[in-house]
Amino acid sequence: MPLPVKLDHCVVHVSDWERSNAFYRDVVGAEVVPRGQFFAYRFGDAQLNLHGPGMSGMIVARLPVQPGNSDICFEWKGPISDAAAHLARHRVPIELGPVKRQGAKGEGTSIYFRDPDGSLLEFMSYE
Repeated sequence: MPLPVKLDHCVVHVSDWERSNAFYRDVVGAEVVPRGQFFAYRFGDAQLNLHGPGMSGMIVARLPVQPGNSDICFEWKGPISDAAAHLARHRVPIELGPVKRQGAKGEGTSIYFRDPDGSLLEFMSYE
């Protein structure tokens, strides 16, 4: 019997708050949530918590996430061609795709790009 578990949040590390906030807001569609002097990125009922400049004294993984070493997929609700056009409007290069990939809902079509620190991001469409 499956456990009553759903992913709530994960963590990425950013090197520049202002640059990352603008990128994740404008390119990825995040709601930028202030958390004291730091931030989180919310996507509906899921969230990216952030490690970044000026943070210390938190409990973290044994090998803490560093800027540029995350790999995250976001579902794009619509045709993948719309996602590609969206990235082009923001002058974000596509590194790979469109390509067929397996995601949480089965087969989809993905494009890959990077955040300002070099983390690999993916838009996946199930259409």
